[in-house]
Amino acid sequence: MRLLGLATLVLLTGCRAEPDVAAFPKAGRDAAPIVSDAYSTEDVRDRVGEFEAVVAAAGVKPGMSVADISAGEGYYTVRLAPLVGAKGRVLAQDIVPEVRDRLAQRVQREGLDNVAVRLGLPDDPKLPPASLDRIFLVHMYHEVTDPYAFLWHLTGGLKAGGEVIVVDADRPVKRHGIPPAQLKCELAGVGLTLDRFQRMPGGDSYFAAFRASGPRPAPGAIKPCREPAAP
Repeated sequence: MRLLGLATLVLLTGCRAEPDVAAFPKAGRDAAPIVSDAYSTEDVRDRVGEFEAVVAAAGVKPGMSVADISAGEGYYTVRLAPLVGAKGRVLAQDIVPEVRDRLAQRVQREGLDNVAVRLGLPDDPKLPPASLDRIFLVHMYHEVTDPYAFLWHLTGGLKAGGEVIVVDADRPVKRHGIPPAQLKCELAGVGLTLDRFQRMPGGDSYFAAFRASGPRPAPGAIKPCREPAAP
């Protein structure tokens, strides 16, 4: 019976007729391979205060509905759950069935009744439409192979005034990061504009918050970016 709080929202996604990935432009750049379902150890991330810094910049509050995309071992998921509280909701998603299953077991083991865990697709995170205040993409966007299809579907999950939160590294995609200018350009292609940007302490990571500046364009109307040439 646990997790039924999100059942209605989750079932809504099965009713939508969505365009195929072939309808979207190609990335025009490489994607980094998925090498692990963990970015770093949780103890290390806690010591540098990563979660606290990110959610403070993102403005996460009790009662919000949030999504943790490519949630992996659940570092953000299990910390977001008590932060949004009993009236809030966390949707944790991953594209690898075994990872999703391990995360679901962790959620059940820790008694996180306001969390739903689900399986997404590489080009579609399968989010309930217009349901989320914040969508977190933490150290994963550089692994997305079809960014315009992925972002188009993802944007449909935002509530009015909701935000897409990206945490990534300022380095080439092949080195498991994405330059901020490239990120800004790609998200602009689906109608998302940069609202806030800041460097994260220690290292080359950054925080970026995006808001929808208008309706999503038709897939065929998206103008793709091109990866900047190396200097």
